[in-house]
Amino acid sequence: MSALAVPDPDVRSAAAERLAGLATPTGALGRLGELGVWVAATQGVVPPRPLDNVRLVIFAGDHGVAQHGVSAYPPAITPAMVRTFVMGKAGVSALAAAHGVHVRVLDLGVDDDLDGVPADVRAHKVRRSSGAIHVEDALSADEAAQAFEVGRTVAREEIAAGAQLLLSGDMGIGNTTPAAAMVAAALGLPAAEVTGRGTGVDDAALRHKQVVVQQALDRAGDRVADPMDALTALSSADLAATVGYLVQAAESGVPVLLDGLMSVACALYADRIVPGAAAWFAAGHRSTEPAQALALEKLGLEPVLDLGLRLGEGSGAVAAVPVLRSAVALLRDVALLADLMPPEES
Repeated sequence: MSALAVPDPDVRSAAAERLAGLATPTGALGRLGELGVWVAATQGVVPPRPLDNVRLVIFAGDHGVAQHGVSAYPPAITPAMVRTFVMGKAGVSALAAAHGVHVRVLDLGVDDDLDGVPADVRAHKVRRSSGAIHVEDALSADEAAQAFEVGRTVAREEIAAGAQLLLSGDMGIGNTTPAAAMVAAALGLPAAEVTGRGTGVDDAALRHKQVVVQQALDRAGDRVADPMDALTALSSADLAATVGYLVQAAESGVPVLLDGLMSVACALYADRIVPGAAAWFAAGHRSTEPAQALALEKLGLEPVLDLGLRLGEGSGAVAAVPVLRSAVALLRDVALLADLMPPEES
């Protein structure tokens, strides 16, 4: 595999120079200035182009571990929410409509036939639910590879549709459990340090969830040293597909705005599979899950927003899109100080 290209360093320097030359006090734009420079570097042009075509893919799937007391909600919510996305009535649907973000939902492993749901939503289904990771592998090796390739294919399709910025979203009751296990495995941490409340479980359920995650880690053992083996043991079809989606985006040189724990856990694996992929990622928001903060630190990413969100769906990333558009607008449209105050003639 050839080395992954990085966002253009020469363009990054030129964008930083433009930022320094704007008719604003030095450093006054804070993170907005940094984000504008990052977008310019990913696009390879200064000033950066407006982010007119932003596209979110929600990867949906059920998780066998959800049958084992790790979530405050039943697995039947997953297919119901897929139908809600199709109707455009979910939380992320409202945000996406407000901010002009195209939304696509895909069933990778929902434990339902989703009768009546459009065929294109169901076209990439790998299996119904995943294995309960504390007692069995989430996927077979072939299923993990299949899901990963689906993610790559979907990213290529979204890029062919003109995506200038990709977002990844998730839907699947119980998904914070495999995501926490993925982060723990990648960082070599015990379950107690990474496991959060997910949908809002009480203290007793949280302790049980920590035990389940640790059992999954112990069962996987040394297999977690290889990222694809770790995905086979600990993830799910929807999460493995998200990793493939993020890998393809980085290899195609298209920036990604990450969402919460699931998105960031998958970004950690994308960066393991293709070192340097994280340079193409920005963190949309800080979720309330401890594993997300740990993964972001490992990736070297600072969240754009910190609003206490834990909805998932890609909602935090979509909420951060206007901030990136603001950053681009400032770098594009603010006058240069040199143009306002030409040098005096000697």
